[in-house]
Amino acid sequence: MEAYIAILGQIFNVTMVLIQVLIIFVTLYYFTLAIVGLYRKPERKDYDLVKKFAVIVAAHNEEAVIGPLVNNLKNLDYPEELFDVYVVADNCNDKTALIARQEGAIVYQRVNHQKRGKGYALEWMFNKLFNLKKEYDAVVLFDADNLVKGDFLQEMNYKLCEGAKIVQGYIDSKNPFDTWVTNTFSIAFWLMNRMIQLARFNLDISNVLAGTGMCISCDVLKKFGWGAHSLTEDLEFTMKALSHGVKTTWAHDAVVYDEKPLTFMRSCIQRKRWAQGQVDIAGRYFFILLFKGFKEKKWMYFDAAIHVFQPYFLMITTLFLFVQILPVLQDSYYNVFAELIPYTVWQIVSSGITIFPVVSLYLDRAPLKAYFGLILYPIFMYSWVPIIFLGFIDRNKKEWSHTLHTRSISYKDMVTKEAQAKEEKVVELKS
Repeated sequence: MEAYIAILGQIFNVTMVLIQVLIIFVTLYYFTLAIVGLYRKPERKDYDLVKKFAVIVAAHNEEAVIGPLVNNLKNLDYPEELFDVYVVADNCNDKTALIARQEGAIVYQRVNHQKRGKGYALEWMFNKLFNLKKEYDAVVLFDADNLVKGDFLQEMNYKLCEGAKIVQGYIDSKNPFDTWVTNTFSIAFWLMNRMIQLARFNLDISNVLAGTGMCISCDVLKKFGWGAHSLTEDLEFTMKALSHGVKTTWAHDAVVYDEKPLTFMRSCIQRKRWAQGQVDIAGRYFFILLFKGFKEKKWMYFDAAIHVFQPYFLMITTLFLFVQILPVLQDSYYNVFAELIPYTVWQIVSSGITIFPVVSLYLDRAPLKAYFGLILYPIFMYSWVPIIFLGFIDRNKKEWSHTLHTRSISYKDMVTKEAQAKEEKVVELKS
């Protein structure tokens, strides 16, 4: 019996050491990645505007927000003969289709209650699109609640002219100051844009699609198909394309404004759906990407594997911290953190993690009132812990849930408010 207990103790000790090594590696890796995101490498933007786009919006009962978006898209600063705006009215029982047509969009109405969700709607639309006589170089995808910066298609044109096949735009916030939830949610996206997405672009490794503001070359879609029907179809298609050697790149100046949930519970429901999808994709692509990284000796596959592993990493880290607070287990394993890593290193890393959100807000010129969201930002981030565990528990549930969008505002009004906020920032800085 004592021998059996000794063996279990050794297994526990080895497991704890491996977990600590994993935590150290991933933490230092993302710390380094964030530092890389502090600068922007030069980009070429002198290409002619020649690429033709099919701009597609998948919408389910979005009568409150579809009008301003279509109006915004129809007036993008790009030659009108080089793009068309399509709206997929997916299983709608409101005025989404009518309003979209009135604003000038080409509307397709889809009714299929068995295959519900954005992924199915997009695949259906792609099949319709590729059967038309019109030829497009790429599709650009938006959500119905979005607003889009005027030069968005110009920026995507530049990327396609450089040879990019899949491009993700900068996800900004349409309503960053409606509530403390929209403020902290916006900070999370601003931080991701700068410290993760831009950093990956600087390192010339693959970026990750973020659900909207996406540009995908038609030849990639025709060759590999869409086939992304999970609860996180954006992440699924990113990893599917990457498994075929097609990476995603980043357009920092191609800005799309996304509506953030107004309430904490609504944000939790949305993030739980994301968590379910992320756990699902991790199970399907983690080992594929890891194997491809070893086979081709390319870091971008390892980086992608680390990215899809994030839900499991958070759960492992949480369980490790739980063990840390149990007195009976505190002295029963080798403490790698204390024995091998200098205390100064962790001081630097901890300080960096604390100030990175502030730095990202400053670098991307966020209004001064955005900084107040940093007070409650830790609450928002730590709330991911139970959400990830719930997502893991419900990982096999594929039921699609609709996120209600209500923030109807025109692009002109939003830009005016944004300009006023920046002007206020300049005045406050001068004073």
